[in-house]
Amino acid sequence: MINTVGVVGAGVMGRGVAQAAAQKGMRVVLLDVSDEILVAAENDIRQAIRFAAMLEKKAAGESPDEVCERIEFTTDIDRLAQADFLVENVSEKVAIKQELYPQLDSVCRSDCVFAVNTSAISITRVASWTRRADRVVGMHFMNPVPMKPLVEVIRAHHTSDATIDTAKQFLAQLGKEAIVVNDLPGFVSNRILMLTVNEAVFVVQDQVSSARDVDRIFKGCFGHKMGPLETADLIGLDTILYSLEVLYESYNDPKFRPAPLLRRMVDAGLHGRKTGEGFFKYPNLHQAVKNKV
Repeated sequence: MINTVGVVGAGVMGRGVAQAAAQKGMRVVLLDVSDEILVAAENDIRQAIRFAAMLEKKAAGESPDEVCERIEFTTDIDRLAQADFLVENVSEKVAIKQELYPQLDSVCRSDCVFAVNTSAISITRVASWTRRADRVVGMHFMNPVPMKPLVEVIRAHHTSDATIDTAKQFLAQLGKEAIVVNDLPGFVSNRILMLTVNEAVFVVQDQVSSARDVDRIFKGCFGHKMGPLETADLIGLDTILYSLEVLYESYNDPKFRPAPLLRRMVDAGLHGRKTGEGFFKYPNLHQAVKNKV
């Protein structure tokens, strides 16, 4: 039984993992580099719980205060020493992860499994930066984490069967199902999805169609709940760009070259839902909740 979960990185994915674990009764240590980020993370978790209750029209369930009581928001990496299981969610940049993992390795208990929440980076490569390669596994959550029932679990070269079992146990405690795949950059979901998103960006860039009509075609013709560009906005256009850059470098294949329009939008700060604008514009979630209360 996993009682305490370390969550590294309090961005969109880290907040989602922390919320999901705390709502299932686990203690969470949520680590980031600044108190400002952590305050924003706590506010977002509280708002997400309220918003979900409002959408589902449920009065029952734990309050934001009760859920957040189980989350320790901290900048002290030594607090991760109490973790039974750790999920890392920092930026999709190799240099950042390479600096982080030796620190995690020295702080965390030797039996603590490291789950790398990445969409493209090789898990085997990440494991090589630790002294516990057999206890490192990929765990690609989808956004929003609390609402998605499936998780892509990646077996690296040295990942043991016991580690896979522990990862499955953790996900079962979250009420989620694991689908185990092997370790090549992008795995299954993002190796396919990033190509689709990137080509959709090229279609808009080349003025073949508008972003709205691209997504309408995918929803109306293929029954997708979201189009590729709505999906990109949800993931974050900066994350899409980082993932494509990793895939391009890993496979040395020009099919993964990022669309110039994608780069320009990221440079302009149009990252999607988290900034309020990407291919589409989004209302402020906090204001929307306030207006409903």
